[in-house]
Amino acid sequence: MKKVICFGFILVAILQLNAQDQDSPNNQSGDEFLNQWANDSIENLEDIIISASKMLGSKFEARNRTGSAYYISPEDLKKHNYFNIDRVLGEVPGVNLYEEDGFGLRPNISIRGTNPERSRNITLMEDGVLIAPAPYAAPPAYYFPNVARMQAVEILKGSSQVQYGSFTTGGAINFVSTEIPDEFKAEIGATYGSFGTANSIARFGDSSEQFGYVIEYLNNRSTGFKELDGPGGTGFNRDDIMAKFRVNSKADARFQQSLQLKFQYARENSDETYLGLTREDFNSNPFRRYAASQEDKMITENRHITLTHNFQFNENTQITTTAYNTEFSRNWFKLDRVTNIDGNDISISQILETPNLFPEMMSWINGSADSPDDALRNKNNNRVYYSRGIQTKFDHHFYTGDIFHDIEVGFRYHRDEADRFQWYENYRMLDGRMSLTSAEAPGSESNRIDEAEAISAHFLYKLKINDLTITPGMRYENVTMGRRNWGTSDLDRTGVDLSSRENSVAQFIPGIGANYKVTNQFSFFGGAHKGFGPPGSEEGQDPEESINLELGTRFDFLGFQGELIGFYNDYTTMLGSNAAAGGGPGADDLDVFNAGAALIKGIEFQIAYDVLESNSKLSMPIHFSYTYTDARFNTDFEAPRSIWGNVQSGDFMPYIAKHQWNTGISLYAGKFSAHANARFRDELRTLPGQGSIPANESIESMFLMDASAQYQLTPKLAISLNAINLLNNEYPVATVPAGLRPGHPFGIYAGFRLTL
Repeated sequence: MKKVICFGFILVAILQLNAQDQDSPNNQSGDEFLNQWANDSIENLEDIIISASKMLGSKFEARNRTGSAYYISPEDLKKHNYFNIDRVLGEVPGVNLYEEDGFGLRPNISIRGTNPERSRNITLMEDGVLIAPAPYAAPPAYYFPNVARMQAVEILKGSSQVQYGSFTTGGAINFVSTEIPDEFKAEIGATYGSFGTANSIARFGDSSEQFGYVIEYLNNRSTGFKELDGPGGTGFNRDDIMAKFRVNSKADARFQQSLQLKFQYARENSDETYLGLTREDFNSNPFRRYAASQEDKMITENRHITLTHNFQFNENTQITTTAYNTEFSRNWFKLDRVTNIDGNDISISQILETPNLFPEMMSWINGSADSPDDALRNKNNNRVYYSRGIQTKFDHHFYTGDIFHDIEVGFRYHRDEADRFQWYENYRMLDGRMSLTSAEAPGSESNRIDEAEAISAHFLYKLKINDLTITPGMRYENVTMGRRNWGTSDLDRTGVDLSSRENSVAQFIPGIGANYKVTNQFSFFGGAHKGFGPPGSEEGQDPEESINLELGTRFDFLGFQGELIGFYNDYTTMLGSNAAAGGGPGADDLDVFNAGAALIKGIEFQIAYDVLESNSKLSMPIHFSYTYTDARFNTDFEAPRSIWGNVQSGDFMPYIAKHQWNTGISLYAGKFSAHANARFRDELRTLPGQGSIPANESIESMFLMDASAQYQLTPKLAISLNAINLLNNEYPVATVPAGLRPGHPFGIYAGFRLTL
């Protein structure tokens, strides 16, 4: 391991002798982006080198990639002013997700059938840097960037994913934060509406010849749309602060260099719970919250800092090196178990799944009857995470005759850790109110550290000969996962009862993609790559592995532009999770386990057309996307520690919709614009199975409509009106973590945006 680390740092030192950074020439202004999806054509692939903080950089790059990709531009994000990532990603083909809290605080995202629980099986980044609290040791995303402060969102699903890891089985999402402006710019914006929901943002920045900066503050809050039995709240309050400072060479310097410091701080105080509703109570009032969730609260703090150095020798060579450190702390204090009169602990997921077996406990949970002392057991899910490392990316491009070459080499050394120090506080229910009756010692429920050390490297070669582009590549992951468990008695961590375990894996991950432009209006693309996901720390546990194939076409015909893609992901080994967030018991001995084989295949389709393209004063682009996903297990296995349960070959996976579609229409008329969006998601299974879905294992299909309008009062001031769930549909989103929970009801918001 030490030899590999030394080799990595030597590689960084060598690469620093040959470098440059050059942004894509196709990063256009916001006005030029306004109708870009409807107006882009399949153009000749240009020689584009984008910054290391981005995967794509523009819709042009997404549409000319050798694998499937999707770019959500600044103008796309402004259409509906969403602060809920679930709604933002709802339009992206190939992305499956299920909601939990109705506001997208902790989304559950799947790309092409990966396990959606806490978005654990996709690579999440902000500005090209891993952003999950502990991406290897504890990948569930209990921290998720607030999309309301982002400039763009990039989704990569197809081949050539060797650039991004650790997870390559499904895809990667990169959030592009606000960039330093070229000249002074200040912006203030706010929206306010239903359920006391407010979103406020202020940012300003400037650049001179050798210095630039941007500072940003965002507050997002709500009183919540759920109705709690008894005292307490159901809302949240989130704050985000971000600042970037850059120094760079003079314009006439022989070598161009820049050094950028980025600092980001986020905190959240939310009255969120794992406790949902029984089906009977959901049908009666889906927005009810039981009395036993009165004390449930999530408190988090996230500190993220990066230092990025960019060095440019000439127009063809760049190197970007980033050192990063993230520290995340959280305590989700919430009802976890109920103790019956015989002294047996029963999990809330088991109680709500079969309430008829636990009528007395249900009466304590809903507050209709008084309970004994210590009956309601609230766990302090107290954890501290860190994630730190250094990564570098070298890029060199050149021509030999008319043939274009681009070579990209990347390296990353990374460490992360999740420190669990958890305990119970016990309550009784009295006259519909919770009362503390005892508190156990901190650390007496869980007292362990999960940690990981990872060395990653990748090589990607882009070759363009006439109308053919090929991108072969290779990724290397060397991961050591470990656990130190002091037990529930050694709370001072003296080591008297320390147990340790370690699991190591090293994998080469090849991939190749190709794009062939038949004409300026028609092209084929496709590729293959190996999927990889790091295992847990249990000795001998295997990583998640798959072979991922895709084949697609992009077209531009008579004003209709779109894509049609088929994908085929063959898993030899999947990783399951017993986490409580996914409906499991949250057992302390094991978080992930090797499950069986699986086959996930499907179709992604999207098309766009501007109905009024010939009108110089009006524009009415329409967009439609559709995803078909067939996700099945290929082997029999027992997974009693998760929602997968006892799986039989041929069973469909839970929480992966077979059909989903999204359609949107916009109208641009001078200073006025209006947008409407409709989304459909097919019925979901809550457990693996075949044939028709039993009523008690079903999440019914969902249809939502949103709308928005903006008017530019002056060149600097715009006003907006946004509405979500226009039809005020009442719909369930999941039965996990414990019981049914609703989606957001009708909400309407008015706002303004002032630019100076």
